[in-house]
Amino acid sequence: MTQIKPLWSPSSPLSTNTHRFKNFVNSKRGLQLETYEDLYSWSVTDIEAFWADCWEFTGTKYSKPYAQVLESDKPMDQVPKWFVGAMLNYTENVLGDKQDCQSVALYSLGESRTCNAMTYAELHTQVRLCASAMRQAGVVAGDRVAGYISNIAEAVVIFLAAASIGAIWSSTSTDFGATAVLDRFAQIEPKLLFSTDATCYNGKLHSHMDKLAAVAHSLLSVEKVVVIPFANDSAASIDLSSISNGCLWSDFIATADSAAELVYQQLPFDHPLAIMFSSGTTGKPKCLVHCAGGILLQHRKEHYITQDLGHADVLLYYTTTGWMMWNWLVGALSVGTAIVLYEGSPFKPGTGILWDIVDQLGVTAFGTSAKYIQTLEDINYRPRDHHSLHTLKAIYSTASPLKPNSFDFVYRHISSTVCLSSITGGTDICSLFCGANTALPVYRGEIQTRGLGMAVECWAGTNKPVLGQSGDLVCTKPFPCMPVYFWGDDSNRRYRAAYFEHYPHVWYQGDFMIINSSTGGVHMLGRSDGTLNPAGVRFGSAELYNIVDTYNEVADSLVVGQQTGTDERVLLFVEMAEGHTFTPDIVQRISTHIRSQLSPRHVPALVLPVKGIPYTRNSKKLEIAVKRLVSDLYRVAQEKGPNEALQTVKADEKTTSTLANPESLEQFYHIPELLYT
Repeated sequence: MTQIKPLWSPSSPLSTNTHRFKNFVNSKRGLQLETYEDLYSWSVTDIEAFWADCWEFTGTKYSKPYAQVLESDKPMDQVPKWFVGAMLNYTENVLGDKQDCQSVALYSLGESRTCNAMTYAELHTQVRLCASAMRQAGVVAGDRVAGYISNIAEAVVIFLAAASIGAIWSSTSTDFGATAVLDRFAQIEPKLLFSTDATCYNGKLHSHMDKLAAVAHSLLSVEKVVVIPFANDSAASIDLSSISNGCLWSDFIATADSAAELVYQQLPFDHPLAIMFSSGTTGKPKCLVHCAGGILLQHRKEHYITQDLGHADVLLYYTTTGWMMWNWLVGALSVGTAIVLYEGSPFKPGTGILWDIVDQLGVTAFGTSAKYIQTLEDINYRPRDHHSLHTLKAIYSTASPLKPNSFDFVYRHISSTVCLSSITGGTDICSLFCGANTALPVYRGEIQTRGLGMAVECWAGTNKPVLGQSGDLVCTKPFPCMPVYFWGDDSNRRYRAAYFEHYPHVWYQGDFMIINSSTGGVHMLGRSDGTLNPAGVRFGSAELYNIVDTYNEVADSLVVGQQTGTDERVLLFVEMAEGHTFTPDIVQRISTHIRSQLSPRHVPALVLPVKGIPYTRNSKKLEIAVKRLVSDLYRVAQEKGPNEALQTVKADEKTTSTLANPESLEQFYHIPELLYT
């Protein structure tokens, strides 16, 4: 796996913030750390000193200092507290000295919406008024404030206003169905609900009022539903008669005390900031409560220390409010970086719309999903042929592993000078385990590094860390952005079961990985619960995707394991590219290629054609839910016959309501090979 030559190397690593932080640590601690490897090793060995130095280096604002960095007498699965005794406020760390700052804080634009810029001073004013209106509505620290909302400027204002009070923010995007939203918000019982009357996607304006009415009707805890007009001139035409306790955004803001100061409620480090939700594709969504101090410190570490973002930068991450990357994007405000909020299709009004924005706004860091980059490659759209992109310094990719051929595409057809960072983390930590570092080289197909302070190891069994071979991603020491608890999980039973049941006292992320022993880079191989295990041989779906994706005849693919009694067989579903048909020849060539490049055990038991691959709305392939569906079909077919299987085994509505293309699941009921071995 050793890569002899990197695709990119930093031109001046000594000018990076990682290098400056290393010097800061050496000076403060009397150390002689020389390399990044030295710094990383120290950061996961002396974790209390590391996080204390992050606190100081990133300029954390607080009203009361901490008395203890970490409750070190508690094991990791008891969620020890960090920065005990400290009092602070998240919003103060974003806006506390920005009330007169004329630098741009955010740009907001989208399909059928022109670009609007908001300075930090204007953002401060909007947050001040929104917070006052919230207080007038009776919102206090600990109350939940929810957004069923688009990726618009008001969403950021509401989030920061809630955080200034100590209320807990939670959001889902407008493309979620009412069932999916209620599965989430009904658990946390928000006091206020913010939404919009319409959204625009793929060139079409979609009314949001029916879905909003269904959600508002069932959320009995909500005392006020605030509707934000899609267009400034559409407020007068919005009919709120179907929305109980509904009011317009302008009327809500009008209740604020216009002379009120923006009060930053001082709260403990572990006071909840936001509630995020697991996907819900394999059960009721878990409500992960993230604390203000942990998210602030982790995002500042990532954005400022390792990614070199600051006041001169503009970050565009293509995301919705239903994905943790939205919170990560907003976190860049805390280091003075301007952020770009884009709402709509990434290919409308034209294929290059996101790259138009890069040039228009001078974007320096661009984030997207691996699926988006793969799509550009599939349709042969080469951004460098159409755009300048001269301001671009970094590209981030997540949601699924970035394939090696996509690394090639970026450096050939987007920019040869960017730091291309595949990143991995999750909703579980609202941040990254492994990701970008501008002081390190980029190797083909690899995530650059494990994150500072994140004691990530690859385990092939209990207490068995390995390099150069596949295993489970674990984190062996506490970190500040661990969820403080799950909402409604008073005994912490679900929390411990989610992360600490597999390896006692060690965080088990549920991802399958390899750490390159030569470069220190990381290869993600897929979800551990989606790991393929035919005849006891364990490997990740990404190993097969990397081969199948080299075939131009194949537009997309999905690899899952199907339980067949006591064993498992590997199924490869392929969506053929336009102009190509599925034939025994393509099956033979793919199988032979997998056999020669990997092993005979990696060869799928079945290669089957499909018309589309199911994806979540965050561009993740739906491996686990499809695995459950095809396994249930087989099991019931064996027990009661194929007709009974087709009639009784259905995809959960909670699963389909979170999909970008729910119709794609129907085809699995019409593949007879799934019912027999």
